[in-house]
Amino acid sequence: MTTPPYPDHPDLTILHVDMDAFYASVEEREDPSLKGKPVIVGGAGGRGVVSTANYIARRYGVRSAMPGVTARRLCPQGVFVPSRMNLYVEVSHQIREIFDRYTPLVQPLSLDEAFLDVAGSRRLHGGAVTIAQTIRAAVRDETRLTCSVGVAPNKFLAKLSSDLNKPDGMVVVDPDNVQAFLDPLPVTRLWGVGKVAARRLHAAGIHTINDLRARGETELVRLFGNSGEHLWQLCRGQDSRKVVPDSRAKSVSHETTFSEDVSDIDELRGAMLALTEGVGRRLRNAELQARTVQIKVRHSDFKTVTRAQTLSTPTDNTATLWKTARELLDAYLDQPGFAIRLIGMGTSGFDAGAPVQAQLFDEPNTALEDPQIDSVSDRIREKFGADALTRAGTLRRPGRDDSGQKSG
Repeated sequence: MTTPPYPDHPDLTILHVDMDAFYASVEEREDPSLKGKPVIVGGAGGRGVVSTANYIARRYGVRSAMPGVTARRLCPQGVFVPSRMNLYVEVSHQIREIFDRYTPLVQPLSLDEAFLDVAGSRRLHGGAVTIAQTIRAAVRDETRLTCSVGVAPNKFLAKLSSDLNKPDGMVVVDPDNVQAFLDPLPVTRLWGVGKVAARRLHAAGIHTINDLRARGETELVRLFGNSGEHLWQLCRGQDSRKVVPDSRAKSVSHETTFSEDVSDIDELRGAMLALTEGVGRRLRNAELQARTVQIKVRHSDFKTVTRAQTLSTPTDNTATLWKTARELLDAYLDQPGFAIRLIGMGTSGFDAGAPVQAQLFDEPNTALEDPQIDSVSDRIREKFGADALTRAGTLRRPGRDDSGQKSG
């Protein structure tokens, strides 16, 4: 979609970036044969619920949170695909990394949308309009997905505007003409006006934002109580809320790319163990304990697969993390003919300094699960270097190259 030339303005400080039909778009990217078809993610089972649908399926009335049987009745030709949350999380992290290049003030609302405050980025990256255009291009180039962006003086206007030109659109709210922008819009565009509120507003003869504003604050409060004051602020485009970044780490991970494709299980296990040790050290250094362990495998044809498991108790213990990571890896590799170019290991679902729950029937730790082993290992590596202490399982074979290793 061609973006018209927008003037920049110093009061344009907030972006709302919303991915277009995110889960369905990821599935279309992974399977190009889905292009041009009504794609429905989830809802395939008898009691399944739709996670999302692409824009073609939405023309038939299919919506998220709709029972799958209803979606199939509305769109019998729809292609139902199972939800792959691990994949969507991975792509969401990639998109978040793009946001972080332009501002540290990022407030995610979900996997597929976020607010960005770019007021402090003007000198380095240009004005809000320029940054929005750059982010849209980066998302398209690096993920092969599209997003819609609202650019405005505050969060309410940014979120409202991002939804007005979907998909792959951008709407800029001129700070000097906010009321002219708002007045023609239906009152249902206001944040918090759902079906019930809309019926009450329509019953009172209020259909557009201009209708709402014409009533005045006093009458709105009389008609709708405390909600009337909220509506009065929104109909005039007022919103003083700040973008509150979630600065706490969402995941700790390491991955490595091999110089040549690897099909030897022992070599892959050794590499995964080395990655797990690195993740464990980072968790302990940050005083974090993880509830979820995830592995990542990329094949020679660049097909990428993730597998995850949630632990009963949060941990930073290398042996416990490795036991889970190895089980996930072995279960995935229990098939012939694989050739792996990249593997990764990560953790998420953090508790900071979480107490360790006692087992109903206490069992002694094995030698490798003793937390003192990790403590001593960490001190040795801090003093003598990362390679000063190495588990036998991590010893490399010829052809291994860790130059591609990165952490996230």
